[in-house]
Amino acid sequence: MTEINREGTTIALVNNKGGVGKTTTAVNLAACLADDGHRVLLVDLDAQSSASLSLGLTRANLFPGSAEAILDGVQPRDAIRASRISGLSIMPGSMSLASADIYLADVENRELVLHSALKQLRSEYDFIVLDCPPSLGLLTVNALTSADFFLVPVTPDYLGFEGLLNLMDAVDRIKAGIGKAGSFLGIVLTMADYRQNVTKEIGGAIRQKYGHLVFLTEIKVNVRLKEAPSFGKAINEYDKGCSGAKAYREFTKEALKRIDQGDFQLRRRYPEVRSNP
Repeated sequence: MTEINREGTTIALVNNKGGVGKTTTAVNLAACLADDGHRVLLVDLDAQSSASLSLGLTRANLFPGSAEAILDGVQPRDAIRASRISGLSIMPGSMSLASADIYLADVENRELVLHSALKQLRSEYDFIVLDCPPSLGLLTVNALTSADFFLVPVTPDYLGFEGLLNLMDAVDRIKAGIGKAGSFLGIVLTMADYRQNVTKEIGGAIRQKYGHLVFLTEIKVNVRLKEAPSFGKAINEYDKGCSGAKAYREFTKEALKRIDQGDFQLRRRYPEVRSNP
């Protein structure tokens, strides 16, 4: 069997709504990929530094990071830290990212500055995971133009569903305006709590509308997932046997299958095609 070349495969996690498990998904997707033996770089593009702190970095160790690599001309390799997880490195985020839109406003090709920064790193990693801020500002636009694929974590509730509709429309507009964006890898339902009737109702509505594009694996509410960041650990490191860890391992397998087999090519313009039971 021919070995699949995944060199530099870049995945952006995008949602302009906060509190949807985006950073949790970015951190644990990156950690699971590393646990599988891949070389992984997690790029924290959020001024809140949540992904960086979730992997045990302290606020004193956030500089230089992604802001300096993107905005200040620091060599990207100089902005990378090793994590405790073998094979997983991180380019940390910091509050310096909060002014990125203002800084980039007058920069030529401002939508491509992240792409330029990551270009020299692609050969050094199998996967680059981009944790985007909860907005559709220039950092997220840069992530979309840099990524081979983007995926959307969504909570199965009313506001999560409404936000998803708006997000997909906005991404289409970005792609049409810039002419470049990653392929849509799919939607992952996060923080699903089936003790609430709305979860089944809205989760079903999302699956009905987007069909095959919704990952079969769901990330259900799990207290261990909430605890892990306070210990600076990914869920596999914190409690490998918990339901949250098992869910993220299954999700990672499903994401790899989509990337390797091309399932992502089934675009949302074909919502009638459904593989979910």
